Amino acid sequence: MNTYRIDINCDMGEEIAGEAAIFPYISSANISCGLHAGNEAVIRTTMRLAQQFGVQIGAHPSFDDREHFGRSPHKLPPAEIYALIIRQLTRMQKIAEEEKVTLCHVKPHGALYNISAKDASAAGAIAQAVKDFDGSLLLYGLSGSLSLAAAKSRGLTTVSEVFADRRYQPDGSLMPRTIPGAVLESIEEVTSQALSLAKEGSVRSNNGSIIMLKAETICIHSDTGNAPEIAREIAAAFRENKITVKAYARE
Repeated sequence: MNTYRIDINCDMGEEIAGEAAIFPYISSANISCGLHAGNEAVIRTTMRLAQQFGVQIGAHPSFDDREHFGRSPHKLPPAEIYALIIRQLTRMQKIAEEEKVTLCHVKPHGALYNISAKDASAAGAIAQAVKDFDGSLLLYGLSGSLSLAAAKSRGLTTVSEVFADRRYQPDGSLMPRTIPGAVLESIEEVTSQALSLAKEGSVRSNNGSIIMLKAETICIHSDTGNAPEIAREIAAAFRENKITVKAYARE
């Protein structure tokens, strides 16, 4: 009998209505560091919710771009990206220590995430910053991306991420949000994609082709329509299919 295991993560601390209702169904929370959304009070509240529900805590650093929710690309030199990551991890670690919780992983947000998936210099800057800050932190990145390759080359433990609620392109990248249909909002479609990724490591791209991806953690977004319901249905479908939901612990 096949056995399956996957982590369910969600971007949190972004001041989205309904976030708290998602916590019972996930195993990891990527908490905004306060630049694209949130603030110190929100970070603390989100960390406490994660602790309450036994959810692993990670940092979700972004470009300093609250106006565009961190989803607008910025061309920064590697040194500035490095400093941006260190700044946000330093803040998150300080708050985590005060809240007596453990920071376990790092997942870049939005445009920073997408750029690091394809740009070797950005990927290297992020990976080096995480390595220098705390080499035991896990780095979450797009499955098959340069982000993961850069992290692995520096000795970091990586977690390959796939998405339940995003449309894929044939090369394994995510369809840009500016294109209609890039975000899946149908509960049935999202659940079906989540199951296919968790069990088979496969997903149908926007041109109909099937692509194979390493799936260790699957992301749902708190700002997707009906996010709490989506999270509940995915968790239920995983239980029915005997898929174990569990975070990847830092070593």
